Amino acid sequence: MDDPRRLFDLTGRVACVTGASSGLGRQAAQTLAAAGARVVAVARRREALNGLQAEIGPSAAAIAADVADRDQVQALARQISDPFGAPDIVVHAAGVNTREAADDVTADGWDQTLALNLSAPFFLSQALVPAMKTRGWGRIVTFASLQTRRAFPGGIAYGASKAGIGQLTRAMAEAWSPFGITANAIGPGFFPTELTQAVFDDDERSARNAAQTCIGRNGRMDDIDGPILFLCSQASDYVTGQVLMVDGGFTAK
Repeated sequence: MDDPRRLFDLTGRVACVTGASSGLGRQAAQTLAAAGARVVAVARRREALNGLQAEIGPSAAAIAADVADRDQVQALARQISDPFGAPDIVVHAAGVNTREAADDVTADGWDQTLALNLSAPFFLSQALVPAMKTRGWGRIVTFASLQTRRAFPGGIAYGASKAGIGQLTRAMAEAWSPFGITANAIGPGFFPTELTQAVFDDDERSARNAAQTCIGRNGRMDDIDGPILFLCSQASDYVTGQVLMVDGGFTAK
């Protein structure tokens, strides 16, 4: 290839990003659009999606939906495919953390966490894979977590769901990579998002987390841009079934 930068060019690709109304999902949608993809942003909050769509422009579409509603997965897949055609790329960033201590975990909290964090990425991927198979190319990227590998207080349901993402990623790679579809995950460290607001509101805890990294700081939103673009582009053709920890070396210590 004459220009290796073309490996990261997403011109002509269609990407679906769930959880795109805020946080790392919103950042991923902006990054993929900037790289040339047409982006379908999915989340529950219509107003926030409208703001993202206006920011990106005509290469973005927005769908207000609950990706954890399993009865509506096929209908949602059709909706996602309406604006620009069936997606080549799906990024699963929607998630919830109820932060219930082990002794206080409720059935509702457990079910809500597993449904959104683990079941939704699989069933939506399953619904979108047939079109990727037809083209012989696809990218599935799911957000894992530090808790894919570590146990944190108050994180038993969340941690179980994110540990599941690690194995789901490997299993999807085993099933679908022979058809040109890669499946990988990103395990972010501490980034300033709605999900981690309580952590960043506590200066002492935030500083302690930063000190735990090899780099010596917590994540900035644009730290996710390179990894998400790599895993969603031609640059990662021979990478599948992997969890890439984007955590400043938190899990290296």
